[in-house]
Amino acid sequence: MVIDLLLIGAGHSHLGVLRRWAQGRRPKGRLGLVSAAPQAWYAGTLPGLLAGRYAPQDCCIELEPLCRAAGMELIVGEVRALQAETRELQLSDGRSARAEWLSLNVGAGRLAPPQQGEGMQLLPVKPFAAFLDGWQRWRQAPEPVAILGGGPAGVELALALAGQVPTLSLFCAGRLLEGRGAGLRLRALGALRRRGVWVREDCPVSGIDGQLLLSAGEPVWQGSRLLLASEAAAPSWLAQSGLVCDAAGFVQVGATLQSLSHPQIFAAGDCAALPRVGRSAFQALRQAPVLSHNLRAVLAGRTLHRYRPQRQNLLLLATGDGGALLGWHGWSADGRFCGYWRERLDLRFIRRHALGG
Repeated sequence: MVIDLLLIGAGHSHLGVLRRWAQGRRPKGRLGLVSAAPQAWYAGTLPGLLAGRYAPQDCCIELEPLCRAAGMELIVGEVRALQAETRELQLSDGRSARAEWLSLNVGAGRLAPPQQGEGMQLLPVKPFAAFLDGWQRWRQAPEPVAILGGGPAGVELALALAGQVPTLSLFCAGRLLEGRGAGLRLRALGALRRRGVWVREDCPVSGIDGQLLLSAGEPVWQGSRLLLASEAAAPSWLAQSGLVCDAAGFVQVGATLQSLSHPQIFAAGDCAALPRVGRSAFQALRQAPVLSHNLRAVLAGRTLHRYRPQRQNLLLLATGDGGALLGWHGWSADGRFCGYWRERLDLRFIRRHALGG
């Protein structure tokens, strides 16, 4: 089948596009959304879900009502391959689709260290559905757990899971929350230590040998369960599609969010590589209005807008107990009010996208 515009992936940017189009800004033509599942998980609610503060239905968005309100056809299927030149998509169940215009918002996985032997189980934090299934299995027979990654995701994960396993260790390649401000780092270290999490900074994990984590060839932890909240890993089919990608396999785009090699393909969120723009839910959300405008503009032959990233963003890290850590321009705070603010923002996002509303 041939579609005028096909959105691939139900990430934060595409959810923002669908919400805007459901409110009456839909472009003309046949439009579709390809998603691996009929629901989209919202990353912001994951710490609250793991800590028992949310139910699963509070954390995901049903795509069928949202697509119906936006006049989109929902295609549930996992992407196996993309041919950028023809803009043809192959799904794992054998179906295919082709579109005049494509937009990619497929997220990213997590990098894993080189592994020898089968003594260590690895569980990436993304994709969320697979992570939650794996975590439920682990919970049935708790064992010591290590978390790889000292960024915001690793900190939130550790604080949410503290007390649910016999011991919990967090490994950081550099300093905890590197580049996020000294005050926020100290607050995070304090919160983690109070919750009994062992933090190891400046300890890059170089490999796995059986049940040993290695750093510079030396063992630094022994166990059988490792959670990956490490650097982002691009889906392998992106680099195989013919799109120009960076060294890590992410789609290189310009300020209009169009591929540098195939301007009829857009990319946003974690799967896109934009100079001097980090990967975060905040950037993906901010790209949504520009992406929405530009997709409408190319279908109507109008001028495109340029995405101008905000260099500093407010950071609110859930602490798993109803509180949060706040960081902003080197200033930091924590407490229940910060947690209330964080939960209000998360639940507001879910409500805004429910039933196309």
